[in-house]
Amino acid sequence: MSEQQLWKAFQEGDEEAYTQLYQNHVRAMYRYGMSLVAASEAFVLDCVHDVFTEIWAKRTRLTTPDNVRHYLLKALKIRIVHLLERKERPNKPLTETDYELLWAEPNDLELLEELEAASTRQQRLERLIAQLPPRQQEALKLRFVENMDYTQIGEILDVNQQSAKNLVFRAVEKLRGWVALLFLTFSTFF
Repeated sequence: MSEQQLWKAFQEGDEEAYTQLYQNHVRAMYRYGMSLVAASEAFVLDCVHDVFTEIWAKRTRLTTPDNVRHYLLKALKIRIVHLLERKERPNKPLTETDYELLWAEPNDLELLEELEAASTRQQRLERLIAQLPPRQQEALKLRFVENMDYTQIGEILDVNQQSAKNLVFRAVEKLRGWVALLFLTFSTFF
């Protein structure tokens, strides 16, 4: 059964189709949700379950999406953002230091220290990606982990297709530059 057929069956009240949709997408939604917020696993799982509860309640009014995973990931992001915005936070303006730290890129020594702490190639890559700005991290994950096209990435990030391409391109270029710099740094030591 295709995703669209599964979705239509779920809309008609088929609980097995609903369960199958959940099983097909819960891992990707959890992975994506954890990449969006530095929150507890329970918070992300609650948001995932909120999305599935809401689509069940509204199933008869929903249209059939072209890409079910894209639809669910976008719904999850909206849910997470909504809950985080709803939390009462004191409105404290950013200081100049806070603002500089927000946009500061790691220096060579910080990158080397991070990479020395990582034992595998995968861990090294993850540590480099963690040094990217959050929007670039999110764009990379959507493109290379969730295999979404730039139009879908743009919709989730609320930017146009070209901006989505630019985010991914800049992130990849920055990673390439860091890897080249680290290679040169390591080769001078040995």
